[in-house]
Amino acid sequence: MPVDVDYLRSTMVDLLLTPSPSGRTDAVMQLVGDRISALGVPFDLTRRGLLRARLGTGSTVRRAVVVHADTIGCMVKRLKENGRLEVVPVGSHSARFAEGAHVTVMTDDPDCVYTGTVLPLLSAGHAFGDDIDTQGVGWHQVEVRIDEPVSDLAGLTALGIQVGDFVALDADPRITPGGFVKSRHLDDKAGLAACLTALKALADAGVQPRVGAQLLVTIGEEVGFGATHGLDPDISELVAVDNAVVAAGQASSEHTVNVGMMDMTGPFDYHLSRRLLALAAEHDVPAHRDVYRHYRSDAAPALEAGIEARAALIGAGVDSGHGHERTHFDGLVALTRLLVLYLQTDLVFAEWDRRAAGPLEEFPSDAVQPAPREPAREDAIGGA
Repeated sequence: MPVDVDYLRSTMVDLLLTPSPSGRTDAVMQLVGDRISALGVPFDLTRRGLLRARLGTGSTVRRAVVVHADTIGCMVKRLKENGRLEVVPVGSHSARFAEGAHVTVMTDDPDCVYTGTVLPLLSAGHAFGDDIDTQGVGWHQVEVRIDEPVSDLAGLTALGIQVGDFVALDADPRITPGGFVKSRHLDDKAGLAACLTALKALADAGVQPRVGAQLLVTIGEEVGFGATHGLDPDISELVAVDNAVVAAGQASSEHTVNVGMMDMTGPFDYHLSRRLLALAAEHDVPAHRDVYRHYRSDAAPALEAGIEARAALIGAGVDSGHGHERTHFDGLVALTRLLVLYLQTDLVFAEWDRRAAGPLEEFPSDAVQPAPREPAREDAIGGA
């Protein structure tokens, strides 16, 4: 089933150019909804704005693919006497990578939007000399310079800027001739674009998933509560789509789909993870497996909220996540292909996983996940 790379590219760029820091995501969800409507896929939105697209003809939804549309960003903490803004992070990211970022300050008045730049407190080399190199790194060490003729607190107030206004880090997406994508917020707008492209592939081919499924697009993953609600109560499989960590000591690649075997919240489901890896191997989709230490995805809040489902994690590799991010179309296409393949399969255990519970004698895992018995010591209590 072919992947429409032009659609993948245009969708990703449109998403990247639409600011959506956690807490201010309505505009990007409108964009996502418009894209899904054009594919003829039914969907609705929850009260807070999560989007739930319905796939398949079955009356019961058994499977979910979860991806987030929110990004890291900033919020105005204080209007400073020098006419600049003190900001705090929205989501977990370092001020080290915010320094020099172009930003968009969004006030409560939609007609009052301002551009600016995140700068260290000491940013003029001709004024501060070597002190620039010795100042610390942190959010208390940076400020936002507004591109307006203001030099004091009164000037900022006159612009209508207030404490609590959102400050979006401009994505500034760039695609190289060799297929690399450089941009902020590839986490997780690259993954979201892949999910929408997978829906398009199925729609173009007229293929209905074998199992009733939903695409859940969340809006609070970067602050920890993405998939806490919105999932169908009968979900038995959940695949989170998020960035895969490309860095020294990691096995993930920008050129493959990557299957997370564990993150900081614990191992992912043994059977579902290996089903995804087997699908990739069977259909020649390049894939790596990896373990992530300082990382969590939409799978974590869903499980913490009590969903009783197998959970797995897949993603395209993103280098310098939450920093100067980069990925490659090879990995995005591989991710899209694996999603298309997965949505055409049955559940891992077709009969068992359709039930909430069952007797021990029907529990399937002993046959496919054996654990070798540890040899007993001769002096063990109770004998061998």
